Amino acid sequence: MERYDQLYSLYADFDTGTLRAYQDFVDLFPPVDSRVALGYWEQASRRLRGDKEEISAVFAEGETLAELAAHATREQAFAALDLYATYERGVNVLVLDVDETLRSAGQTDNEIPRETLHFLTEFHEAGVPIVICTGQTIENVKGFLIQGLGNELVHSGNVSVVYEAGTGVFTPGHGPDTKRLLYEDLDDAVTDVFDAVRSSILPDAPETIRRGCHLQGNEFNVTLKPNHETGSDEAAAVIDEATVYVLDLLAEAVPRADVEHTRAYYAAADPEIERVLDDEGASVDPAAVEVPDDVATVLDRIDVAYYEADAAEIASRELNKVAGVEAALDVLGVDDPFALVMGDSKSDLRVMEWIAETDAGIAAAPEHASGRVLDHVREADGLVFDAGAADDVLRTAFALNRLAEQARDQ
Repeated sequence: MERYDQLYSLYADFDTGTLRAYQDFVDLFPPVDSRVALGYWEQASRRLRGDKEEISAVFAEGETLAELAAHATREQAFAALDLYATYERGVNVLVLDVDETLRSAGQTDNEIPRETLHFLTEFHEAGVPIVICTGQTIENVKGFLIQGLGNELVHSGNVSVVYEAGTGVFTPGHGPDTKRLLYEDLDDAVTDVFDAVRSSILPDAPETIRRGCHLQGNEFNVTLKPNHETGSDEAAAVIDEATVYVLDLLAEAVPRADVEHTRAYYAAADPEIERVLDDEGASVDPAAVEVPDDVATVLDRIDVAYYEADAAEIASRELNKVAGVEAALDVLGVDDPFALVMGDSKSDLRVMEWIAETDAGIAAAPEHASGRVLDHVREADGLVFDAGAADDVLRTAFALNRLAEQARDQ
């Protein structure tokens, strides 16, 4: 029987919804000191074993199908089979953004849901390395990872953190390679600009920005964050103003640059920045401004990132998430990656495009991701998930890996 026929039969002939409910209950049951609660858990465990054994007895590949039914919906299982038919391999590394990807402030109280944490643990136990790829500082990331996944897992040697969108990589348990400061390899032409911007960004800021923003505690990147709630109208207003201010600071920091140069350069590169400049009464026609070659050479190496109602940032183009992920994979010893990349922003899109160009994985995004990210994901494999439901895609990847393992064993 062909695999597609087996899946049709599995989900048509068995109560897979109840099976998944038992599996989730057994996996996610919190440790409590209650004989009654423990009794319910033991009862669910027995029922789960029995239902899996029933499936295993019917199909030649029953053990694998039982695991698929217990962890994935019909749609997720068929999506996994489609992915296997396309790529003929499973995922051997996870590359995961955090904010608005693994966790969603609007849906999960800004915590990573237990279902998502559990599947990360499942992948870890199966020997799949995890790369957390974020714009946050290393201290912020370490804190919630240890709290959510546990100190033992985070320090297992199979977890790496690409922080500040690629300026550094932290991989506990790897001796001298535990922390790589990628920004140390930049030359003075770039670092001098960052030093100048960093030293003046708040002292020289207009009062509205000084009162409405704070500097994220980065090692290298310069990131203005709103003091207002992320996503609010107040945050949107101050970040729009801060974005124009950051562009003008760059004009002061880059030799021979002026305000029109930096505004025109980044307006031409990013339609969102062009829109902000228009809204703030600072518009410039990029086609009418000739940026000197020596100024453009420096700006080519500096990224200005605008995140609506969330952040205004300058970063090195040479130290993006792709560079960080490559460094993390090198430390982890992943020589032939086939990654599941999950993210929502422009910085994540670069990683998605990189794996697409190198045939090194698949991409997934939440439904509220930026338009360009959603376009890329939908044109690739269509792995779009609801806010706060990253486990939906992890279940699909779990099923993909079970199918790949089964094929290898035949």
